Amino acid sequence: MKDPKQFHATSRGSKVKTLLLIRHAKSSWDDESVNDFERTLNDRGKKDAPAMAKRLVDKKIPIDTLISSPAKRAKKTATFFAEEYGIDKNNIIYKTELYAAPQTVFYDVIKKLDNSFNHIAIFSHNPGISEFANTLTEVTIDDMPTCSIFAIKLNIKDWNDFNDAEKEFWFFDYPKLIE
Repeated sequence: MKDPKQFHATSRGSKVKTLLLIRHAKSSWDDESVNDFERTLNDRGKKDAPAMAKRLVDKKIPIDTLISSPAKRAKKTATFFAEEYGIDKNNIIYKTELYAAPQTVFYDVIKKLDNSFNHIAIFSHNPGISEFANTLTEVTIDDMPTCSIFAIKLNIKDWNDFNDAEKEFWFFDYPKLIE
């Protein structure tokens, strides 16, 4: 297990905040009788999620808290990231509104975040997560692949200032980028 202190914000009230948007890992379509909310990860998803989390850890990219859609595939993806970061999975924050969320919901969720969190990872679904990512900076993507990460930096103290804040593109990564 990793030392969680290594990845948590070191200063409360920091002016630099980071946001990682993470699309859930690849889900299974094996059983068509399972409703969309209950779909689990397939074998590739179970491989990609911990691998992508490890990439972030290896790059020393911090995460204070994980916020996820409560859909099974998003929850499991967030759990893999929590394990890699040494964060108790019981500390993952679930927001029902992130399931099948339009881009406006992401703004609402972020504006209400606790300001003690400086490095946030949000796990959600397409098409909303891709549409939201494309509103943030001059960098646009056609479609966030499963388990991809779109990251930005902001110079704000208060998440309530998110909407009007200048957002700086940081990076975009996805499982097939280095395969």
